[in-house]
Amino acid sequence: MNSMAFGVYIHIPYCLQICPYCDFTKYELGKILPPENYVSLLTQEIRRKAPVILAGSSQRELSTVYFGGGTPSLLEPRLILSVLEELANAGFKRIPGKTEVTIEIDPATVDQPKLEAYLAMGVTRLSVGAQTFNERLLKVAGRKHSAQDTITLLTLLKNARVNYSFDLLFALPTQTLEELRADVATALYFEPSHLSAYCLTVPEGHPMSKGRAPDSEQAEMFELVESSLASQGIFRYEISNFAKPGFESKHNLLYWTDQPYWGLGTGAHGYFPPGYSEEFDRAAPWGTRFWNGPSIQLYEKEIARLGEGWQLHRDITESQLEILERHQALTDFCHTSLRLVRGLEENALRLKFGDSVALHVVEILRTLETSGLLQKTSAGWTMTNQGRLIANYVFEKLTFLRHELPPE
Repeated sequence: MNSMAFGVYIHIPYCLQICPYCDFTKYELGKILPPENYVSLLTQEIRRKAPVILAGSSQRELSTVYFGGGTPSLLEPRLILSVLEELANAGFKRIPGKTEVTIEIDPATVDQPKLEAYLAMGVTRLSVGAQTFNERLLKVAGRKHSAQDTITLLTLLKNARVNYSFDLLFALPTQTLEELRADVATALYFEPSHLSAYCLTVPEGHPMSKGRAPDSEQAEMFELVESSLASQGIFRYEISNFAKPGFESKHNLLYWTDQPYWGLGTGAHGYFPPGYSEEFDRAAPWGTRFWNGPSIQLYEKEIARLGEGWQLHRDITESQLEILERHQALTDFCHTSLRLVRGLEENALRLKFGDSVALHVVEILRTLETSGLLQKTSAGWTMTNQGRLIANYVFEKLTFLRHELPPE
């Protein structure tokens, strides 16, 4: 059990603007309680829940800490530091040179003193939410920062030689292939160690669904991103994520490799797989997912109700707790494994779910292989280029209902 990696996600819901394509829990700065009050809620959550999250031990080593949002860089560094200190006081141990500590930042929200403060408190990785360098497309995306703001920030990061990731959004309304090529070239000039390339995803009828490139050109856009990055030694390791070798996001890998993590703050999710603790295994032998209320008002009420002796499987409402069944755990395992370039490993599948379930899944995998959507590797299966373009179809074929699996 102790060999598992473990991460903490801290949600900071403050933003300069509400982007029309974003569906995370967020609020414009000044529209909700002051950041100091929100951080006070976070520290109360840590104190009350830590004894249960530690699962009977006095401390737990942190593999990763991730401040996401929202825009965490809108907060003063001292507030970020206070959360890190509260985690340490509660028994969560950061290991210098080993624990990855990431904070999401936006252009025009970080200067030299703030960067120095982050580095001094132990932040090891920054994630830049810039999306595009094109002024017209920034307006289309509803962003308030300018391209020059982004260039100023990236110049600062490049000169400081810090480890950072860059978020690139493509297939925006009216965006051309050449405009994307220019975005990629500019991003590469500033030498990021990691880049996340997200194809804009909005429902049909959304204002941003009009004027976008057709599917065939969107596929060409992704191929452009992948080939351009690979030529500079930045390789895809997950459907939308690319990194120099050794600079993959340790935190996101927790999500994709069935590792435990704890989500703090409004709307934040946590997950404990089988093997996290004997107590949790008795309550949920196939794992537990849990989350906080999706609004600041609900989160405040939840924190106000926290008392001594809080218990995960007793004190969370049914609408915020999912005790996984075998078919749900299998679905999650297949989907997250195939997101990664290394793919779904047959031995890992058999080890977790047994031979009869593995045989059932392997039949489906072989059918997808015959269709050209998966390819066989020495360890299992991985998605082909064609499969990645219609990944949702692949995932649909590997979504299981209870009655579809052989008896335990």
